[in-house]
Amino acid sequence: MSANGPDNAQNVVETKIKRKFLFVSIEGLIGDLAYQMKKEGHEVKYHIIDKSERDVCDGFVEKCDDWRAQVDWADTIIFDDIGFGAIADDLRKKGKAVVGGTPYTDELEDEREFGQNELTAAGVNVLPHWDFTDFDTAIAFVQKNPGRYVLKPNGSAQNEKELCFIGREEDGNDLLNVLMHYKRAWAKKLNSFQIQKFVSGVEIAVGAFFNGHDFAGPINVNFEHKRMFNGDIGPNTGEMGTLMFWSAQPKIFRETLFKMKSRLAACGFVGYIDINCIVNAKGIYPLEFTSRFGYPTISIQIEGVTSSWGEFMHHIARGEPAELHTKKGFQIGVVVAVPPFPFEDLKAFRRYSEDATIIFKKPVFDGVHLGDVKQVEGDWRLAGQSGYALIVTGSGLTVDDAQRQTYKRVENILIPNMFYRTDIGDKWTNDSDRLHSWEYLY
Repeated sequence: MSANGPDNAQNVVETKIKRKFLFVSIEGLIGDLAYQMKKEGHEVKYHIIDKSERDVCDGFVEKCDDWRAQVDWADTIIFDDIGFGAIADDLRKKGKAVVGGTPYTDELEDEREFGQNELTAAGVNVLPHWDFTDFDTAIAFVQKNPGRYVLKPNGSAQNEKELCFIGREEDGNDLLNVLMHYKRAWAKKLNSFQIQKFVSGVEIAVGAFFNGHDFAGPINVNFEHKRMFNGDIGPNTGEMGTLMFWSAQPKIFRETLFKMKSRLAACGFVGYIDINCIVNAKGIYPLEFTSRFGYPTISIQIEGVTSSWGEFMHHIARGEPAELHTKKGFQIGVVVAVPPFPFEDLKAFRRYSEDATIIFKKPVFDGVHLGDVKQVEGDWRLAGQSGYALIVTGSGLTVDDAQRQTYKRVENILIPNMFYRTDIGDKWTNDSDRLHSWEYLY
């Protein structure tokens, strides 16, 4: 079935002022927001650095081969990932309006120890943690200090989600086995990692947009589902789906991200920043920063926002006050993927997924968001080589309502070999009781 019709999808607020936006991406992650702003009536140009992903969003938004040649054309430049901090700062110094990180915020995410130290300096409690650059020292540490730990890579190895390990044994023997295995298999690639004390509780993240001076818009509270299969089983994918809602300034925000305000202002950060935490009756323990757009977070946020994204990005890039108008209740997003996701395997992608057509049983596109897809002669087809196909979202005044709408929309989609989790949001009933009793959501 032809997919020419998604321009009539919900949450498209036509703009009164036509602006020019240049999107710059490493792997083609930000295409859904670029497409959303095109549907609002803005002019959009999009550049993807990674050659293997350059066909992502073909047919949906205008692409450009040399983003630097478009800088003077653009009213606002939007970078989608960490690693652009120095470039973004340089453009700001030249008078350009930029949504993107800084060297400081890049380091917050890229180097866990730095992020934890900055939180401590800002007066935020963090869990005991230790950074290592070799496996023998880490093995000796765990042997000397038996306990339950979490292992997390630093730097670029963070992208290898399968390397994260959450220990289950109180004496740390399972972590010792993992460290010995990693020493043999990953010593050259995993040259910096952190071991963090394990604490039980509810995993919750809080994020907000920042305009270079202050937080802008409401606060986003979200619950990621990182494992591949229902029940949080299987490899760590980064994210298979998320439950979220928008709030004023709840305690979880006031006690964590809000305390970073002066540091974010000092470096002139503009964009979205999120901090993932474990909370229990004893306190809030931040785990890590995401100092950029989240994926699929931004697509689920689009589901929940009723105002213009183009106007919002235009204003925060200029350090101006800005507001996002949001729906009441909850939003849910589900990642619909195909092989080889979440792994990199070009042979598998070409065998099972390359150029596969996405079929819509009915010509209804509400809640369907772009992953690694392209449009060819009216059909949506898989693009890139990751297998990260679509994000399907829904809303509701209750979590049950949001789940029903989301999964009804998923049922309208057919892709050969597609898979997705069917339990996004199921833990809310139990988690919400605890979070409310601990008063972290007020």
